[in-house]
Amino acid sequence: MIQFLVHEKKDTVGVAVVDVKAGESLEGRSLDSNETVKAKANMDIPLGHKIALKDFKTGDDVVKYGVVVGRVVQPIKQGDHVHVHNVKTKRWA
Repeated sequence: MIQFLVHEKKDTVGVAVVDVKAGESLEGRSLDSNETVKAKANMDIPLGHKIALKDFKTGDDVVKYGVVVGRVVQPIKQGDHVHVHNVKTKRWA
């Protein structure tokens, strides 16, 4: 079962297509290449929210749809929930 989607191969986050529970091993799909992407959730991630596919440090860019959608404002570990508590749009960062 696919639990998250990655829009472009260079994306650094995936989007949950189901509610994800902490500790779950996840299977995702890359929409541009149809490749399988694996991840493990560190925390609960609601449907429609982002999961980190790599570790981020403060100031790093977050890439979704193949473009930068925000800047990290606190460190994020691979498998963490990526949302307004740890990322701001570049316009507001």
